[in-house]
Amino acid sequence: MPTHRQPSLRATTGARPEVQEAEAILVEHYPRLVRLAYLTLPPSLGRHRRVLAAHATVQRALPRTSRGGAGGEQQGGVEGAAYRWVRHRILRGALRWRWWRGGGLPLVVGLRLFPSAGGAEELALDQALSSASAPARAAFALGVLEGLRDSDVRELLLQCQVADPGAALRTAQRLRESGGGRAEALLRAAEFDPCAVQTRPSDLLRRRQRSRTAAAGGVLALLAAGMAAVDLPARDAGAPVTAHAGAPGQMALARALDVDLLQRAPHDAWTDTARLDFSVWPARGERTADRALLRRALDAWAAPDASVRVSATADTVRTGPAAPARLLYAGAVDDAVVVLFHDGGRVVRYAEPRSGAGAPALDFARTDDADVTTAASIVLGRTKDGARHLLAPWIAEAAVRDLLEPGGAARALAVADGGVTAAVPSPGTGAACTSWPALQLRSSQQIVEDHAFLVTDLGDLAPVHLTHTPPPGKDAPARQPREATGGSALASWARSACLLGALRGAGVRSVNDWTYAHQQLPDDAGRAAWVCTRAETWRGRGRVLVQFQPPAGGPESAGSVVARADDTAACSRFGQHVLAGAHWRSPSGKWFLLAAGSRGVSRITAAGTVAADERGTTLAVPVPQGSTVRLSARLASGGTLAPLAATDDD
Repeated sequence: MPTHRQPSLRATTGARPEVQEAEAILVEHYPRLVRLAYLTLPPSLGRHRRVLAAHATVQRALPRTSRGGAGGEQQGGVEGAAYRWVRHRILRGALRWRWWRGGGLPLVVGLRLFPSAGGAEELALDQALSSASAPARAAFALGVLEGLRDSDVRELLLQCQVADPGAALRTAQRLRESGGGRAEALLRAAEFDPCAVQTRPSDLLRRRQRSRTAAAGGVLALLAAGMAAVDLPARDAGAPVTAHAGAPGQMALARALDVDLLQRAPHDAWTDTARLDFSVWPARGERTADRALLRRALDAWAAPDASVRVSATADTVRTGPAAPARLLYAGAVDDAVVVLFHDGGRVVRYAEPRSGAGAPALDFARTDDADVTTAASIVLGRTKDGARHLLAPWIAEAAVRDLLEPGGAARALAVADGGVTAAVPSPGTGAACTSWPALQLRSSQQIVEDHAFLVTDLGDLAPVHLTHTPPPGKDAPARQPREATGGSALASWARSACLLGALRGAGVRSVNDWTYAHQQLPDDAGRAAWVCTRAETWRGRGRVLVQFQPPAGGPESAGSVVARADDTAACSRFGQHVLAGAHWRSPSGKWFLLAAGSRGVSRITAAGTVAADERGTTLAVPVPQGSTVRLSARLASGGTLAPLAATDDD
């Protein structure tokens, strides 16, 4: 197969080939074309549907009739007009994908398909691609896998009616640069190969029930042709939802609201799976057989009336169930009765007062692509004493520690047989930040050896995973985030924990505290740290705060936030370079401009009220109070770097 670096490739669409020639192109280059479609299609489809959609997009590229061949062009070559025509047709189909146009999908019954899970690098790239636009993903794949020049990619995107190909190319360039030269290897990994998939059963109980009701379903379908306006019988006495036999959407809703079709994972499903998330949580709680309770919860989810208090994590849809959901919990928690469902991308919590007096509540939280840490617990309920969590079945130990006391020991947390914890104090919501409780959890040795991690409650259903990236070592490779349970990680979080209050209720999935530089301060004032605290949201966007931390009198002394940015890749694997500055007053009363960059920075320059230029990752220059200075940096790789936006109080 030709390499991806061929300079002669052109992005023109080419002449329309004969049907036989197009078929030969599809057969010969099927894996690479399906991979291109898979990378371009929206990640929101989920991995199973995106695999099917990628194959359907490629297969539908075959022309229906012949309109003249491609002349003397070679039939199977990627330089030929026939290949370029087929590629353009596939790319256009992937960019314009809509499910209602998805007729002719490959038929898969009883199985879920998904590419093999990769490592941390592949996962990080997948998350970065999820936050990029479809044209940007297409530009990235065309440049890396197809080897097209930017001018050719721009032309091809214009031919696909992309409004702003320049923006797509800029995003693709950032993705390539952040890959550290490994973009091609990562894109060719099994994580992004929809032709090499793993299989799992869908839900065996539902399929058994379907087989038993297949004959009845056939009769209903026949009746629907002549009785499209007739209501189906109510599911049970008092059930408010009806369905029209001739309306497939209503039939699907009726199935989604059928208590008997709720999915329930076996209690040991988590011990034999390649993916640990909410799909392997068993149904727990003493009221999982309470049909009336489950029916009320499903009906409230489908159509909450005015009395139901509804809330949702940021960017979480509040729609009703589209298919039978998975039951995670049903039982009494303090003064409420709680039901938890999982529909693949969300956890839905229904709660009603145990006394029967008062309004029920319905809460939604995004949990797509959750893993062993972000699917480790869910908040069941909150009282003045704190929050009770339902722990994942793979959690073997639970404890509580105060992040503001890094030297203190974690205290054991009582956990009932069903996985419900004792009340965990909630982080304070007032201006004073005197403590910050966090859960310290340890996974069972059945899935991983000696794996402990921290999560904390920021007001959403899903607690937030806390990680730490230590400072760069001398002449050492870039370090990756790790669990925040070691001594240096806890010391770092002691000075950053109170910043978490600004993220409350923002739909945060994880927060990483990265000490990206140390600096020796002027006037023998000691050694300061520069820390970038990055919050990843469930919707894929990032939010960063940069702290300047001078030597402190106590381990919990917070630093000063000197820069911030929203919707950014900064301080992540796909934004490894960071620069920030701050005005600082030394103990002797002198003012200085301080700046620090990450390990890839080779020189920092200041211009404005003062001019300075220093080699290395830090800069310190005397300045008048209130001076205005512009910073920039040169990277060891040859590029330039602008600083993150300074805060107003700097």
